[in-house]
Amino acid sequence: MARHCRKARGMTTSHLSSQITRTPRIFDSSRAADAAPLIDGFDPAVAALIQGAVSAAPYLMGLLEREAEWLRGAVEDPGTAVDAVIAGAAKLAASDLADGLRRGKRRVALMAALADLGGAWSLEQVTGALTDYADAACGAALRGGLAAQIRRGKMPGLTEDDLADAGGMVVLAMGKMGAHELNYSSDIDLICLFDETRFDPDDFHDARTGFVRATRAMSGTLNDLTAEGYVFRTDLRLRPDPAVTPVCMAMEAAERYYESLGRTWERAAYIKARPAAGDLAAGDRFLKALRPFVWRRHLDFAAIQDAHDMRLAIREHKGLGGPITLPGHNMKLGRGGIREIEFFTQTRQLIAGGRDPDLQLRGTCESLSVLADKGWVPPDVAQVLADHYRYHRTVEHRVQMVRDAQTHNLPQSPEGFARLAAMMDKDLPELEADLHERLSAVHELTEGFFAASRAPAPDAAKEAAADHVFDHQVLDRWQSYPALRSERGLEIFERLKPDLLARLARAAKPDEALLAFDGFLAGLPAGVQLFSLLKANPQLADLLIDIVSTSPALAVHLSRNAGVFDAVIGGDFFSDWPGQGALTEMLAETLAAEPDYEAQLDGTRRWAREWHFRIGVHLLRGLSDAATAGRQYAELARAVLTALWPVVTAQFALRHGPPPGRGAVLLGMGSLGAGRLTATSDLDMLVIYDPDGQDSSEGKRPLASRLYYARLTQAMITAMTAPMAQGRLYEVDMRLRPSGNQGPVATSLSSFESYQKDEAWVWEHLALTRADVVAGPAALSADVAALCAAILRSGRPGDQVLSEVAQMRTRIKAAKAPDGPFDAKIGAGRLQDIELFAQAGALMQGRAAHDIADGLGAGKASKVITADQRAVLQQAYDQCWTLQCAGRLLSAHPVQTDKLGQAGEKFLARTLGCDTFADLETQMTQTYAAAAEMIDTALPVPPTNQANEAT
Repeated sequence: MARHCRKARGMTTSHLSSQITRTPRIFDSSRAADAAPLIDGFDPAVAALIQGAVSAAPYLMGLLEREAEWLRGAVEDPGTAVDAVIAGAAKLAASDLADGLRRGKRRVALMAALADLGGAWSLEQVTGALTDYADAACGAALRGGLAAQIRRGKMPGLTEDDLADAGGMVVLAMGKMGAHELNYSSDIDLICLFDETRFDPDDFHDARTGFVRATRAMSGTLNDLTAEGYVFRTDLRLRPDPAVTPVCMAMEAAERYYESLGRTWERAAYIKARPAAGDLAAGDRFLKALRPFVWRRHLDFAAIQDAHDMRLAIREHKGLGGPITLPGHNMKLGRGGIREIEFFTQTRQLIAGGRDPDLQLRGTCESLSVLADKGWVPPDVAQVLADHYRYHRTVEHRVQMVRDAQTHNLPQSPEGFARLAAMMDKDLPELEADLHERLSAVHELTEGFFAASRAPAPDAAKEAAADHVFDHQVLDRWQSYPALRSERGLEIFERLKPDLLARLARAAKPDEALLAFDGFLAGLPAGVQLFSLLKANPQLADLLIDIVSTSPALAVHLSRNAGVFDAVIGGDFFSDWPGQGALTEMLAETLAAEPDYEAQLDGTRRWAREWHFRIGVHLLRGLSDAATAGRQYAELARAVLTALWPVVTAQFALRHGPPPGRGAVLLGMGSLGAGRLTATSDLDMLVIYDPDGQDSSEGKRPLASRLYYARLTQAMITAMTAPMAQGRLYEVDMRLRPSGNQGPVATSLSSFESYQKDEAWVWEHLALTRADVVAGPAALSADVAALCAAILRSGRPGDQVLSEVAQMRTRIKAAKAPDGPFDAKIGAGRLQDIELFAQAGALMQGRAAHDIADGLGAGKASKVITADQRAVLQQAYDQCWTLQCAGRLLSAHPVQTDKLGQAGEKFLARTLGCDTFADLETQMTQTYAAAAEMIDTALPVPPTNQANEAT
């Protein structure tokens, strides 16, 4: 405790006189004269400080009269003296506990006041000293109360040896004490809990009764007014439902309350909660369990309105809603007061703290600084509010020092203001001007932030919405949608609605845009959070309307996962793409922070969904092209596989032991191996393992190696595809494994090698040209990659490869025809056709070709095509890919012109560089024909029987 105290106050071993930077002016000269004999022999600067202090504060005069002798030595080294008092609280005998704690409080209060008034300590050092003593006093009083119950045999199973951690009971410091910001004459707000798991169920009621009695004894020791004074006024009413619950509750009962009934004000209160006495480790565990209640995973803009409602309720209850007039103004709850700054800070912490642990801080000024660093508060605003906060607290301390009163009101009389000015070492006009300016500035900075949550739509928005007459049948049915069934959701939406309609009216086809938005709204399961987000960030409405008007598929995704909007404003949504390595590290950190396996799987889904949404929005808005989006979708999928594979393996190993042998790798095939995916791509992959001579695993339930890896593979598939609370991650396709669906889901390295060398079909070697290891142990990954390269180097005769490809094209043509001119994947001269041809070139050259350009280059090297033909095929592939990637953003199926809408048509035309949608159709038809003709020319004519079958 003492070490923390010294660090918090930045103590040095110097005399108080060397630290004084200001001296309060004499207010009552007769009281100053009365103090002179008590400080005879003190350093002149210290004596002047003391006389100025006690002349304005009768309470400080009373402290001086009782503690002058202690003070005489304490001023030699104030920090060490206060540390000694704090440390001494734990050493008090039971017989001296009550009086000793009161004596310690007098001494800490006296030194803190002098160091504060003399400018020797900063505000943080003053409040730190008061808080540290409150912690020590609570701990001593708790042990005293608990020891009495143990001696009486009222605590089942506990002995005096359990006093060190209070038998599992913890005192949580709330409010300013929790934040280490205790003011000079503050109450202390405490919540007392005990760990019920330390007791047998049959002993629960006896244990709870004992803890309740110990809590009451602790409160009495601190709170009761005796001839020696009191220690701290104690308030235990912040606990759950205090009218009906005991003063000390079981942690499980408290946790259940917050999970089911906790309110926003209680979330805000727990921002500052801190274990202060008793079983600190149990307190930390409780606060950790409560984090999901306090810190929401989504950006919680609904907290703005909740906080504003609390502000208004306090003003109404306390009668503090009027203009700023200094006499009697409440520096804590009045306009421009301390609570305004705290609400402003805590609300922003509640909004974003669930997504950014760096914001989960207790101190007000510290939190403002980090909020500024993170871009949630303008730096100049944070600095100004922190400065005003420290000033307000300084004034508050002086008001309280006068008579040790728990007051926050400025004086009512001219005499009172003269006293305050003397304590502040200021002239009265200067003080009054400073107070009014600061209170007004705080009010102006904070009021706009909160009031906006209930502000009606601006007249301009209403006028713009009126410019277009929308279908009232559509508008009238909105109130029946799930998102608008709650009173609060409907209330927020009604304030938002005129602005949304104004933005819809500005669309190229307003009625079409309205129907698209209607579809989105109908699928939205709840609305309070999203509507609050849009109210606080109007610029997001344009993005929302752009998405729902252009991409029905993305709109459906957004209605089911509105939380992805958090990423737009809560992260680096428009920053440079971080790359696969950084993505993998970010996801690994996310998974490490989750409490269990199911939470890790849901966390992966939530994390991947936001990045998936980012890629789609960038493509939709023209911030990236289709080639970039394809690479990013692939890097995202690879990052998920890389981070999740060891998590699934570790979970599986808990039951069946570590992977036998050298482990297993995920071998990406198809588009995953090639590093180019669309928004709706499945993941083609194989699992290859090496038991390395080990027959089975070693664990609680060992499995034979082959069965181990088969079940591990199935666990990975389930982790990827299971429809959990956060949906699915990806669909997984493993049909490219040896023997297809008939073969085992995991293949041993030796089996894979023998199959590829002795049994594989040409099409399987064609597929192998795009294979790439995406996850697994480094050594095995290198061996699998080397094996794939060796198999390709062994080669196939060029004539055989070209003949097989020609026959495959014929079979594909017979099996499935293109689904219209905008089906960029299936059909002659389209994606699949060009990819197959490029794979043939790579196989003829005996090497991999993850990029189409490499495969076409290999075809040129094999003299199957010329350089000009290669360029034409590459251009055709790029156009097909662009259409495929952009089209899959609009729909999971090939683009259907009758369902596209004008916004979708414009998006596709713009993405492919065409002026109109009709031009795009013409361009793609010509592209397919040119590419098909070149491939037809390069390949041999398939056997007649297959050609006839195709027709």
